[in-house]
Amino acid sequence: MAVYAISDLHLSFGTNKPMNIFGEIWNGYEEKIKENWIAKVKEEDTVIIPGDISWGIDLKEALEDFKFIDALPGKKIFLRGNHDYYFPTKTKLEKFLVENNLSTLKILHNNAFDVENYIICGARGWGKTEHNDAIADKKIIAREEGRLILSLENGMRLKNELNAKGIEKDILVALHFPPFISRFESIMKEYGVKICIYGHLHGYGHSMIREGMIDGIDYKMVSCDYTKFDLVKL
Repeated sequence: MAVYAISDLHLSFGTNKPMNIFGEIWNGYEEKIKENWIAKVKEEDTVIIPGDISWGIDLKEALEDFKFIDALPGKKIFLRGNHDYYFPTKTKLEKFLVENNLSTLKILHNNAFDVENYIICGARGWGKTEHNDAIADKKIIAREEGRLILSLENGMRLKNELNAKGIEKDILVALHFPPFISRFESIMKEYGVKICIYGHLHGYGHSMIREGMIDGIDYKMVSCDYTKFDLVKL
């Protein structure tokens, strides 16, 4: 059983938001994702999706996008991105998944999951230039740091329970935004995170990507246009 990651699917089966306005690379991207996914992922595998799944502005518009993902092989763990406008509360979203028989999808939001060799934690994070209001940005960053800590605390409980049974697992953090601002890196170091995956960056933003081993954490960028719409094995 394997763990994969891919982010920023930006699906729009329930609304009209063509991604090829951002470049020819996005032509037919949904089929590229589907083909690569089916070629790699087995039903017993897990795929982490760190945000920006659907352009739907509400759950009704996002439903067809979730059905597309649910029909693909494997179990999926997803978190909120900055363009996931449909995202209500975790409780409401979980109810929506159950009501629509979207049984392969689970939400990473203030919690953690024990999957294969990893304890999976995460949060949305935030970027440097999302608002023109520095005070608002500061509040959002503080909130997202708190959510990451809450997820990591849950992850540490799982890790300690496994350690007591003689089982060692690495902590993997999934973020939507790159973590290289504020305290996100230092928080991950404090909790002994081994791997961090993130997305969000597209086009010219790829010039800002940082990957590889940095201060003991292995960073991987998994935005789908960066990975040529393929999944990254973790």
